Amino acid sequence: MLARLALSIQRHPKRLTAAIAALMLTAGGGAFAVASLGPDPADLPVRTLTQAIPSLVEGSTLADLADLNSFSLYRTDYTRSSDTPESLLQRLGVADPAASAFLRSNELARQHVLSRSGRLVSAEASNDHQLLKLTVRWVMEENSGNFQRLVLERNAAGQFAATVSTAPLTVSTRLAGGTIHSTLFAATDAASLPDSVAVQIADIFSDINFHRLHKGDRFSLIYETLEADGEFLRSGRILAAEFQNRDKLHQAMWFQEPGQRGSYYAMDGSSLRRAYLKTPVEFSRMSSGFAVRKHPIHGTWRRHLGDDYAAPAGTKVRTVGDGVVEFAGWQNGFGNVIFVKHSNVSHVTVYAHLSRIDVKKGEAVEQGEIIGAVGSTGWSTGPHLHFEFRVNGVHQNPQAVLAQNESTAISEKVRHAFMAQASMLHMQLASAEQIRQASAQ
Repeated sequence: MLARLALSIQRHPKRLTAAIAALMLTAGGGAFAVASLGPDPADLPVRTLTQAIPSLVEGSTLADLADLNSFSLYRTDYTRSSDTPESLLQRLGVADPAASAFLRSNELARQHVLSRSGRLVSAEASNDHQLLKLTVRWVMEENSGNFQRLVLERNAAGQFAATVSTAPLTVSTRLAGGTIHSTLFAATDAASLPDSVAVQIADIFSDINFHRLHKGDRFSLIYETLEADGEFLRSGRILAAEFQNRDKLHQAMWFQEPGQRGSYYAMDGSSLRRAYLKTPVEFSRMSSGFAVRKHPIHGTWRRHLGDDYAAPAGTKVRTVGDGVVEFAGWQNGFGNVIFVKHSNVSHVTVYAHLSRIDVKKGEAVEQGEIIGAVGSTGWSTGPHLHFEFRVNGVHQNPQAVLAQNESTAISEKVRHAFMAQASMLHMQLASAEQIRQASAQ
């Protein structure tokens, strides 16, 4: 047999080479196949280790925590105007008398944390609930593009130090949608949208009566979010939105011409901007209109020269149009009152019974800018805003004046850019509608 094999090799050397090559390729392929048949990491079993963490807040002692492994605990919340150092830290899962004392005594902490509401606060604590680091973030002045960051940190010696720094905000966009079952705010809450987004929807589509929505009405939108260090701080401007109110579809998009102030337009380029906002109080109820009524204090029948908006004390009041503050201070029965003279110099609006005034005489204000807060100062029987509209010094029905529209459309020189942006936003709104449908199922 060996002699025959040797003779075969001598006569057919090429066949031997091919056989060896085939054997090597087969072996290599086999090795490759074995490697490919390994388990997918996603299918590997996962073990979850759970360790109960006693809370000092709930009455545990340091002895209860002595046997725990060393690790850090993290929790995030928002500051409240009623916070004390103890209540804030307890809400964050921290029980640390030294940290409470530092928050109470440190000037930066008192200025930027206590008595402040809505600021994002994150805490890092040790496994025995002692504070290691507290970070507070908030947006600086409107349109500044920056946020401030207060960091309170414990050093190796156990002492606390506080620093404040400034950093740029990150602007992102989100798609969202919702269905009306009762109110707009209930629908936005169900869609995990901030109240400020609901207010913008009501302002953009001011022709819709949001007090009388219908079950099954729907909305889709694209809006900005402002983030700090990867954490959501607050919502920004709505970039595009659509609202199906019964059988009518309303659409809007934000567009800014170079060198001009931005505004909302319909998708065909017609302007949706009104000369004045529909109301001076965000999404409030009118309790008394422009008519003859029995005065609630004097008890006599008098002509009511404006509109009253019932709202809780402290509710933000905004100017309905661009203008300049003509007066800001105390005035007889008005109590704290602001007069704003608008771009049309014959138009003046009045905001009375305020609990707080946030502007000064001579200050320029823009439509929608917060100028004060609802109160009950002057001749008032309860918290509300008294709002007047005067033309050449003569009182007018505010609702009639506020209904006026500006008839400006997009200019022809930017129409091509506008239509391109409208096309892109229209596709994104379609995606937002798909998200809404999926969440409704």
